[in-house]
Amino acid sequence: MDKQSPIRAWQLPDGIDELLPDAAAQVEELRRSLLDCASRWGYRLVMPPMVEFTDSLLVGVGEDLDLLTFKVPDQVTGRMLGLRADMTPQVARMDAHSLHGDQVNRLCYAGSTLHTRSGSLAASRSPLQLGAELYGAQGLSADIEVIALMLSMLDVAGVEIGNALTLDIGHGDIFKHVLAASGAKDAGIESEIFDALQRKSRPDLERLLEQLPAGSSSGLRALIDMHGDLDVLDRAEAELAGTAPEIRKSLEELRALSSALQARYPDVSLYVDLAELRGYRYHTGVVFAAYTQGLGEALARGGRYDNVGKVYGRSRPATGFATDLRLLASQLKAQHSSTDAIAAPDLEDAALQDAVRSLRNAGETVIVEFDGDTDSRCAREMTKIDGQWQPQMRQKSLVGEGK
Repeated sequence: MDKQSPIRAWQLPDGIDELLPDAAAQVEELRRSLLDCASRWGYRLVMPPMVEFTDSLLVGVGEDLDLLTFKVPDQVTGRMLGLRADMTPQVARMDAHSLHGDQVNRLCYAGSTLHTRSGSLAASRSPLQLGAELYGAQGLSADIEVIALMLSMLDVAGVEIGNALTLDIGHGDIFKHVLAASGAKDAGIESEIFDALQRKSRPDLERLLEQLPAGSSSGLRALIDMHGDLDVLDRAEAELAGTAPEIRKSLEELRALSSALQARYPDVSLYVDLAELRGYRYHTGVVFAAYTQGLGEALARGGRYDNVGKVYGRSRPATGFATDLRLLASQLKAQHSSTDAIAAPDLEDAALQDAVRSLRNAGETVIVEFDGDTDSRCAREMTKIDGQWQPQMRQKSLVGEGK
C-alpha cells in the first residue's frame, strides 16, 4: 500500500475546518459571553454527549436529521450510534426523560456537531452550536422571551441590533394546513413540495403540482409568493384562508408577535416568509431567524416545536433557537492578539517562580521565553530590581518582534 503524500496527509475533508489561536480565542470568549448572558436570563447549562444510540437520537425532532447524521456501529453493544448533527433533540430528551416534574425548564448548551453534508456551499460541516431552549411554557410570551434572548445574545456578541438586522418570521403550521387542503397524500411528493418551496423554485413546484387533483393546488402555488413585509399576513388570509381556514389562528399569532416585537425593537426590520421552515420540519408554531446585511446564512434561527417529549413519554411544549459560533464570530471585527502578557526568563530561580505563580494567580498571563525566543504578546517582562522580581515595561523594539 502506497504511503500518503505529504500534501494529502494533512488535508481536511471538505466542510471541516480548524481554528488557529487568535480565532479559537475569539470563539471561546464569545462562547463564554453568550452562556453567561443565557445564565442571567435563568437558563441552566447542560452538556449532552457527542454520540448516542440512533434509537434515541433520531426520534421525535431528530427524524429530520437522519440524512445529516454520521452513523457508526458500537463496538461494545453492536447497536448503531449517531454523532449528533444538532443538539436540540438531545436537550429535548434531557428535559422529557432526565429532568422530572412539570415545571418550566430553561436550558442552554454549547458544543460541536457534525454533518454528513453542508447545507450550502459556504456552510461548515462541523458547526459549533450554541443555543437555548424553553420547555413547559405555551403561548406568545414564551416565544417572545426566546426571540428577545436571541437578540440579547447577538447584542452581547457585538452584532448591531438596528437597521442592519432583519428578523425573519413565519409559522410552521401554515404549510401543513395548506398542504393538507391540496389533497397531497403521498409522503414522497409532500417532501418534494416542501423542498421546492424552501428553494423558492417555481418550475419544480409547478411540475409537482401537476400531480395533484385538478383545482386543489392554488394554495401551494400562492404560498411560494407569501414573503415580504407585514402586508403578507393580510394577503395570506385573503388568498389562502378560503381553502385552509385553519391558518387564521396562525396568522393571528404572527400579527400579535410582530406587534410585540415592533414595540420592543422599533429599529429591527421584520420580514415575513410563510413558506420558510428553516430547514427542519418539526416546527409546530412560530419560526424565526436573524439575518444581517451581506450574509446569506442566518446568524441564529429557531422556533416552536410543541409535544417534542411525546416519544420519551412526556409531552411538553417547547421553543428555542441556536447559532453557529464559528459563523457568528466570522462576522465580528477581528480581534488582535493581546500584547499585555508578561515575559519571564527561563531560570531556575525560586524567587522568580514565586513571583510568576503570584502573577498568574492574580489573573496575569506570564510566558516563559526560552533562549533566543521573544514572544510578541509580551509588552512587559520580569525584571529583578533590588533583589525582587517584578514586571516592567519592555523596550519598544522588542514588542511585536516575535520569534
